[in-house]
Amino acid sequence: MQKIEFELTSEFVEVNQLLKLAGLVDSGGAGKHLVAGGAVRVDGKKELRKTAKIRSGQTVSLGDVQISVQ
Repeated sequence: MQKIEFELTSEFVEVNQLLKLAGLVDSGGAGKHLVAGGAVRVDGKKELRKTAKIRSGQTVSLGDVQISVQ
């Protein structure tokens, strides 16, 4: 499993934008498509809200990639 640490510079980041900023997708729209398709998990639970707010301490997973938000 690939692990990425993402440094948060504000209170939160939307999950679709996090996927883009972490380099897993080319655009926020592509991130929204993956979320809507059920491919993204937040703290181990399937996340279907395309603009869910991700805060420090949470973990986002897409396939075999895990993003730890700090």
